[in-house]
Amino acid sequence: MNGNQTTVLVTLTGRDRPGVTYRLFSALAAHRLSVLDMEQVVIRGHLVLGVLLAGDGAPDLTALHREITGVAADLGMQAEITLGSGESARRRGQLHITVLGRPLEPAVIAAIAGRISASGANIDRIGRLADRPVTCIEFDVSGADPAALRTALARESAALGADVAVQRGGLHRRAMRLVMMDVDSTLLQQEVIDLLAARAGRAAEVGAITAAAMRGDADFATALRQRVRLLAGLDAAVLGEMPAELRLSPGARTLIRTLRRLGYRCGVVSGGFTQVTGWLRDELGLDYAAANTLEISGGKLTGELTGPVIDRAGKARALREFAAEAGVPLSQAVAIGDGANDLDMIEAAGLGVAFNAKPAVRDAADASVSVPNLDAVLYLLGISRDDVEEADAGDEAGAGQRVPLPAGSPPAG
Repeated sequence: MNGNQTTVLVTLTGRDRPGVTYRLFSALAAHRLSVLDMEQVVIRGHLVLGVLLAGDGAPDLTALHREITGVAADLGMQAEITLGSGESARRRGQLHITVLGRPLEPAVIAAIAGRISASGANIDRIGRLADRPVTCIEFDVSGADPAALRTALARESAALGADVAVQRGGLHRRAMRLVMMDVDSTLLQQEVIDLLAARAGRAAEVGAITAAAMRGDADFATALRQRVRLLAGLDAAVLGEMPAELRLSPGARTLIRTLRRLGYRCGVVSGGFTQVTGWLRDELGLDYAAANTLEISGGKLTGELTGPVIDRAGKARALREFAAEAGVPLSQAVAIGDGANDLDMIEAAGLGVAFNAKPAVRDAADASVSVPNLDAVLYLLGISRDDVEEADAGDEAGAGQRVPLPAGSPPAG
């Protein structure tokens, strides 16, 4: 935009009724203005319609004001017209600040708005993305230092028990095209190796090693081999029985179903086992899956792995390989995980999300989600609950064509 351009913000408020947009823009069409931005919100039948316009030099405000107020009067609404500079228009929408809570208390909104104000930034817009099963409110903020505001809001959110994500504004997040997830304690509620250890009678020993590895206190590859050795002799038929025991995280099916409808590629990168990720890939319609493979001989687990180990570095490597295969740059990839072995993957992705994660992972990630609902990640991508339910409703007509889930499948998430 030319720095000499003048911006005009026109706001109409009043009872919602048909034809408001047509009448407003018919009046604006008589002036040499271009549309920079527009937003409409309807709350309980009350409409707020804002249009940001730009024009070279100073527009004829007297004529513009007369025509817009005339339209508003005919519609039984109120009109407000304010002038700004080209620079103010450039500052709009620099950041999206997404706030999640269950419940979301007024004190949280007050604290976050206070931090934004104290940083010298301005709130340009507030909207709701979801009211169930979590409440999600989003602020569009301009004039902020992203790093400083992210740090301040991270401290605030930890104290208030809410999740706050700060992302670059505009169309950046809508450009995301690939979503990769960890499996154990992320896509699934459990750690698969702990389930296998229980079957082998080695739960306590394996659990202790798992806890140390997830805290980052032990090298993942070494810890994995130690745990797998404790499974030696376990009947391989147990692997086929695992799907009946697996429980998806709440919202997992909704997340994947919605992303796939919107054209995203989805996959899992796991420090667990291909014998489980293969089932998840088929069950959920995933595009990609990478994991370790348990060695089997004579119908028993040998206590060893075959092939390269998918550890912390291996997860990042798999993310890069799948992104290349999908033709998606890493800047348009999302990585979701909870443990120390997810750190490289989270840092490599354009958006790294810590899901009910350890402190070190929350600190490294771009965004953190601590509610139990995995589909809350959708809101970080600007996808609202209404968008999800609209797509679900559209699918009902074809519900009779759906393939029934296999017996023993985990409950819908």
